[in-house]
Amino acid sequence: MSLDLTFFIILAIMAAVSALMVILRKNPITSAMSLVLHFVSLAGLYLTLHAQFMAVIQMLVYAGAIMVLVVFVIMLLNLGREEKMAVRQSARAAIGIGASMVLGALLIWGLTQVMRPVAAGSSQAMVNGQIASVGKALFSTAYVFPFEMVSLVLLAAAVGAVVLTKRNLK
Repeated sequence: MSLDLTFFIILAIMAAVSALMVILRKNPITSAMSLVLHFVSLAGLYLTLHAQFMAVIQMLVYAGAIMVLVVFVIMLLNLGREEKMAVRQSARAAIGIGASMVLGALLIWGLTQVMRPVAAGSSQAMVNGQIASVGKALFSTAYVFPFEMVSLVLLAAAVGAVVLTKRNLK
């Protein structure tokens, strides 16, 4: 077994465990820190796949900027002091787990169907390793719509946090 495969397996296990910790932790700050660990492990996975540019972008954008925004919103909303709500785990949990599994399977199937034609054209941009080729692939017709949708989702999250905070201050 090669060293790359060993690191890949370790980082994959670390990514899976940290993703579970994000979901299972009750404290929002602990969950956010688990998400940071997940982003770091994903950057390590990119490094094992020889995608250094993607690893650096993963660390700068997600582990840096996005997580600062998430922790800021958590602190702004003061989620740590909310009272614990009694939740009936029986039927709701089973329905939620089943619906999540179906939705996840549909999402994976849909992404594999959509990404097949794009993968052939985008692999050349990653082989070159130049920022210009990555930018050209990002803003071409294949990726411009998802890129703009992510920016709108982040804008909606920031506006929602401000609206929720203003409502609680009155």
